[in-house]
Amino acid sequence: MLERLFQLKAHGTDVRKEVIAGITTFLTMAYIIVVNPSILEGAGMDFGAVFVATCLAAAIGTLIMGLWANYPIALAPGMGLNAFFAFTVVGSMGYSWQVALGAVFMSGLIFFLLSIFRVREWIINSIPMSLRFGISAGIGFFLALIALKNAGVVVDHPATLVGIGNIHAPEVLLFFGGFLLICALSFRNVTGSVMIGIIAITVVGMLLGMVEYKGFASAPPSLAPTFMQLDIAGALDVAMISVIFAFLFVDLFDTSGTLIGAAQRGNLLDEDGKLPRLGRALMSDSVATMSGAAMGTSTTTSYIESTAGIAAGGRTGLTAVVVAMLFLACLLLSPIASIIPAYATAPALLYVAVLMTSGLKLIDWEDVTEAAPAVVTALMMPLTFSIANGIALGFITYAALKALSGRWSQLSASVAVIAVVFVLKFIFLDGA
Repeated sequence: MLERLFQLKAHGTDVRKEVIAGITTFLTMAYIIVVNPSILEGAGMDFGAVFVATCLAAAIGTLIMGLWANYPIALAPGMGLNAFFAFTVVGSMGYSWQVALGAVFMSGLIFFLLSIFRVREWIINSIPMSLRFGISAGIGFFLALIALKNAGVVVDHPATLVGIGNIHAPEVLLFFGGFLLICALSFRNVTGSVMIGIIAITVVGMLLGMVEYKGFASAPPSLAPTFMQLDIAGALDVAMISVIFAFLFVDLFDTSGTLIGAAQRGNLLDEDGKLPRLGRALMSDSVATMSGAAMGTSTTTSYIESTAGIAAGGRTGLTAVVVAMLFLACLLLSPIASIIPAYATAPALLYVAVLMTSGLKLIDWEDVTEAAPAVVTALMMPLTFSIANGIALGFITYAALKALSGRWSQLSASVAVIAVVFVLKFIFLDGA
């Protein structure tokens, strides 16, 4: 049955390799079951319900990817987008988390339609590489700021906006210890380094009397507080267009980049260098986003950590199925997840930030018309506490610079149109 479903022999693999690969992938991304609920709790959502929604969204999306697209790619609520959801859409813009879930659902629906009508290739190919790198780095800086804020390293200051917190506080010291531990383990290629770091700092906090142990396993919490609570009508407000676009845009590039990177790592591309069943893979991602929003979590996307399982030998959807089963098993671990403090999850956020900012090295720094928009995009995300603002200002800067420099041939129609839309948004919707 497994051979018929996944064509193991044709992909040069077997059940043992696929199971090991699935376990490897799961261990590298299991931190999300703790980090995601802790972030969305900041938006006023119930921790237990989001914990269940996170596990279920990851399991459903990964199962669809494995059984329908037959790829060893795992999905889960995406880092960066969950922070944008909680701290920008709900925290800064003032929308309810129900409306934010509606925006996530709409972005997934649009992603699904783009996949069906094959518009996605045109969009992806028309966006400049410098902006893509800038967006990725900006999300990394955004996560870094949140991590440092949650750990108490960066605090508000009346004169300089931000300042350094009490670096002698036990929480701050444990945060730095956790970050160094994760980085060291990662450098040594230790599987599950992020999760090990989170658990280690939690245990130390427990030994110091800073964390109260509440048990290891129990029945899953109720999903009722977030299940089908999304407000789609509220998300259709004109002012939410940029938010939906930000969710869609980041998910589109996250998924595309992950699929291409993972396929290259596993030699899954065809003779023409293209990814077979790309449409199925993208639709799996969009369905996962919509189902995740219905259950109560931010955008679900493909995880680059899947390459760890591919490096361990995973080549088919059986790897993804193993990951999905492990996420379902985690539903019983809510007591452990609920006691993990912010200073234990913050190191994971900062580590992910390091990974996401690495793309800056690929920018053409000799061409200011490419470098400047990327820097504007990356800086505006953390400084305005908004991924959407960073994307908008990056597109406007790129289009304006290319036009003023006389490089019209390098300015695609799609980028120009998007830039004009963002200018109109700032004039008429944000006040000017």
